[in-house]
Amino acid sequence: MSTETVTIQKLGAQGDGIAQGADGPIYVPFTLPGESVAIARVKSQGTLMSIASASPDRQEPHCRHFGPHGVNGTCGGCTLQHYADAPYRAFKRQLVVDALRSKGLTPEVDDIVAAHPGERRKVVFAARKTEKEMLIGFNQAESHHIVAIEECPIASAGIMARLPAIKTIAAALAVNAEAFRISVLETQTGLDLAVDGIKSLSDKQRRSTIETVLSLRGIARLSLNGEILVEPTKPMIDFGGVPVLPPPGAFTQATRQAEDAMVELVTAHVGKAKRIADLFAGSGTFSLRLARIGRVHAVEGEDKPLAALDQAARNTQGLKPVTVERRDLFRRPLMMQELKVYDAVVFDPPRAGAEFQSKELARSQVKKIVAVSCNPLTLARDLALLVEGGYRITRVTPIDQFLWTSHVEVVAALEK
Repeated sequence: MSTETVTIQKLGAQGDGIAQGADGPIYVPFTLPGESVAIARVKSQGTLMSIASASPDRQEPHCRHFGPHGVNGTCGGCTLQHYADAPYRAFKRQLVVDALRSKGLTPEVDDIVAAHPGERRKVVFAARKTEKEMLIGFNQAESHHIVAIEECPIASAGIMARLPAIKTIAAALAVNAEAFRISVLETQTGLDLAVDGIKSLSDKQRRSTIETVLSLRGIARLSLNGEILVEPTKPMIDFGGVPVLPPPGAFTQATRQAEDAMVELVTAHVGKAKRIADLFAGSGTFSLRLARIGRVHAVEGEDKPLAALDQAARNTQGLKPVTVERRDLFRRPLMMQELKVYDAVVFDPPRAGAEFQSKELARSQVKKIVAVSCNPLTLARDLALLVEGGYRITRVTPIDQFLWTSHVEVVAALEK
């Protein structure tokens, strides 16, 4: 390990400052462009020791657990709390511009839809029982060390108010010193906790855990590895006035505010389409709202979210018909012939994107497409395929859902 002073030239795509060393780039977390900083260096990784000259864009972090001198270590949840709002948002928008440009695409990109503290309705905690205490928090970046948190400015007040209850349940579940994960979703009826990383419970421990949950207020459901252990009340989420009972650990957008922004963009572009396909539909984030516009065919690879979507559609009055299909769209995309009946297609794939589906869409005559993505790089690849097939990008909107990180959501609208 060597100590040296470097000048940060730019931010990388992960939010680390990048300095140019004699032997290549040096990545230094918690730094900003233009800063002169002293670092301890191991190969291409630098650890911030002190700041000789700070950027005017530097601000005080919002949380005591953030940064190289955070309480209990460096929480790995946020990477950019030290960046002032305006340049931070410009940086995230530019990630989208750069990703599109890398594929030769130069559409106008909207200003980013901003995220704010306290909006996260879904967080994933790391947990581990030590000889002294029950640790609940987030892993330090690229480490198994759990930073036990006392506050979290990104999480909703409803989650943070019940942190002691979550810790009590974690202690009841912990069979040894192995770390495990607790996914927490704030629903309309209470917290939905989905635990994984614990192999099994004894009958005694199972009974004890159930009794613990029943003694606490505000917990709707606890599941372990997808199996419901106890469900004092059904955890319900609302998709545009349609109540949905999601399966344990199901994918949901991390904030209601980002979800609403995405839905507004999607429905505006779909317009008055009579037949709509919603691909990678999940539990119905878009499908159930689009069903107020036209007939919807929802396609999803996992059966439990699809069943939740189907049940919600069947039990809600005022929707146009919703059909569902379980299908692995990575291996078996909807083909050009199958797409003929649709006026509009919406797709919201995982981070890997929808390359094969985009190739089929590019060959189709669907009038309107909306691509929703959590990965600008795979989105750019998919959009390039669609543009090559004759589509025109009419709007690109970045959305900040993961505050103070480099993750950015994007909604792109296309027409043929």
